[in-house]
Amino acid sequence: MDTSVDVVVVGGGLAGLTAARDIARTGATVAVLEARDRLGGRTLTRDVGGGAVDLGGQWVGPHQHHVLRLADGLGLKRFAQHHQGTKVLEVRGGLRTYRGKVPSLPLLSLLDLQRTVWRLDALAKKVPPEKPAATPRAAEWDALTLEQWKQRHVPTWGARAALDIAARAVFAAEPSELSFLGFLSYVHSNGGLMPLTEVEGGAQAERFVDGAQSLSRRLAQALPPERVVLSAPVRAVLQDGRGVTVTTTDGRTVRARYAVVATPPALAERIDFGADLPAGRRRVHAELPMGSVIKVVATYARPFWREAGLSGEAVSDVGPVRLCFDDCGPQGHHPALVGFFLGDTARAWTGRPSADIQRAALEGFARFFGPQALTPIAVAELDWKAEAFSTGCYGGLPRPGTLTAVGDALRAPFGRVHWAGTETAIHGTGYLDGAVESGERAATEVATRLTAPGPP
Repeated sequence: MDTSVDVVVVGGGLAGLTAARDIARTGATVAVLEARDRLGGRTLTRDVGGGAVDLGGQWVGPHQHHVLRLADGLGLKRFAQHHQGTKVLEVRGGLRTYRGKVPSLPLLSLLDLQRTVWRLDALAKKVPPEKPAATPRAAEWDALTLEQWKQRHVPTWGARAALDIAARAVFAAEPSELSFLGFLSYVHSNGGLMPLTEVEGGAQAERFVDGAQSLSRRLAQALPPERVVLSAPVRAVLQDGRGVTVTTTDGRTVRARYAVVATPPALAERIDFGADLPAGRRRVHAELPMGSVIKVVATYARPFWREAGLSGEAVSDVGPVRLCFDDCGPQGHHPALVGFFLGDTARAWTGRPSADIQRAALEGFARFFGPQALTPIAVAELDWKAEAFSTGCYGGLPRPGTLTAVGDALRAPFGRVHWAGTETAIHGTGYLDGAVESGERAATEVATRLTAPGPP
């Protein structure tokens, strides 16, 4: 494929395809190069046990306006995430159950947890999502990790355990890995800490009937099939005064007036952008490593946990499975549970045999919900850390000191190259919503330049 177009998009995930579709609507010609043999990026919907399940991103919430507007425009149906019933909390090796939103912790820990959430939300509102480095205490907070802040300001063991569980669930990382400024920026970008962790009214409120990958598949239908190229990893994006030349690892080239790079920063580090790539942008590529997660879905003949009055939600500070949800299809069809190995635990298990990972997950499900979990119809897992063109999930996480060092480089165009991807979003960072927002922004930037008078 040696061709010439107005715009070349690197990455066939939700951000890249959103950008490509929007640019194509202006009448410009677009080509999409995707390294994988499929579209969808960090979304992946597969048939497991006779029904569609998501092994990548899957949830949307009521405040995620960009992805909801896109889904409605594409005619994709959604259904509510099941959450009715008793929840399971495992801390310090002991199982506790509770209903509602208040975890089963000692009173002093609950009071401390509520105070901590209020304080974190208040601090997060001081961080402008479009420019975290402009925060008055940016340097101080960026040099700090969430773990260090917790040790100084959260006195009770219960509140500390709950904050650790929340951090792993939301970021797929350990509190010791997270820049405190980056944590606060992420919280503000997504409307607060509790909406990030909750089902009802939160970021886990709904799922797609046909799976989240259907967003990308449907977007691609708006593009000429020959312009969406799979199995095309990019090794170089080089530019001159007249345009951009994109070269794949097998030597194919695309010449374009502009490029949109819609890959995670950690993958963009593999691409040669030329010697004049700004230092700030180089740090973006090098210092936003991906979170660590292994996702396991088990399907069953019956939703036995629902029958026992359990919601299917569980969180734990021990064992391989740190987070669990009911993963049944609409109206409870295709009964399933989904579990997550997160942070250090995911890294400890990455590369191990599939059978061992599945067995460990089923043992975790059984601990939470009973021995019936040990006899599924089918099991599937995906180790996102081992995915060559993801190197982790859910998103890239700035190391301490990175946000204040890179300044505006996260979104600032580099010559004829524009950036997309959920890591570059202002709202919905880390989620499907952020991917869509970033693709829309990049498309607007490029379309403006394509139609501007004067030299191209």
